[in-house]
Amino acid sequence: MDFKQYIRDIPDFPKKGIVFKDITPLLKDEKAFREAIDAFTRYYKDENIDKIVSVEARGYIFAGALAYHLKCGFVPVRKPGKLPAETIAKDYTLEYGKNTVEIHKDSLQSRERVLVFDDLLATGGTVKATCDLVEELGGIIVGCAFLIDLTFLHGKQKLQPHKVFSLIEY
Repeated sequence: MDFKQYIRDIPDFPKKGIVFKDITPLLKDEKAFREAIDAFTRYYKDENIDKIVSVEARGYIFAGALAYHLKCGFVPVRKPGKLPAETIAKDYTLEYGKNTVEIHKDSLQSRERVLVFDDLLATGGTVKATCDLVEELGGIIVGCAFLIDLTFLHGKQKLQPHKVFSLIEY
């Protein structure tokens, strides 16, 4: 399936000079959304994944459905102050600012096999910070998955040595 046909460009969002890749047309199309989840399921079905760790918010949509299909757990990573139990945090930079992500301290067991998922890979800062949190908790990262990879921003390099898979590249 040509998933690109379901991605809408929104110029100057969230600020001037950024072209936002809007995934909502893909989400609202039941066939496209199902095929995207099925494609990720086929790719990761033999990886024996224990948990999918995902960054809020759009990554959750795919990660939750994928966790169901792969019969594994789902772990949310959130902005500071949004998780109710004890957390660890990591600061990172975005292509247009700075932020922090947090994960519950008890969300992973040592040596659990983890897939890190986000809807879009840009510069890689958010997912790199998430990978650092997973590894701090003793998780083994089997890969990083994205619906979209903005290859011109070279985020994949920041995630090395982790294997990166995406359904769409720009």
